[in-house]
Amino acid sequence: MELKIKRVYEKAGVEDGTRILVDRLWPRGLTKEKAQVAIWLKEIAPSTGLRKWFGHEPAKWNEFRERYLQELKNNEQETSILKEQLEKGIVTLVYGAKDEAHNEAVVLRELFSTPG
Repeated sequence: MELKIKRVYEKAGVEDGTRILVDRLWPRGLTKEKAQVAIWLKEIAPSTGLRKWFGHEPAKWNEFRERYLQELKNNEQETSILKEQLEKGIVTLVYGAKDEAHNEAVVLRELFSTPG
């Protein structure tokens, strides 16, 4: 099992394996062909309310992370799809946020890279 994260605007490569978009909204200005996304798990993304509250403000990161992990606990259907893909091989979670350190893909990588 190998889980990577990458901005969806970065060039796709064979080393990405299965590319899964984890944003609720499709990335601006990007065609499906250019994104090369195999699966769009929009329902695994933070709720609209949480996303708007966070606003990618690093000062809110710890609280965002905790709230998002709580949402994920109640989202077994989408998380099970991600688990299934990880069992098949390399997965790259792609996201549109400019902040590479404070986004939902970081939380998902942390959650799914932890044993158990």
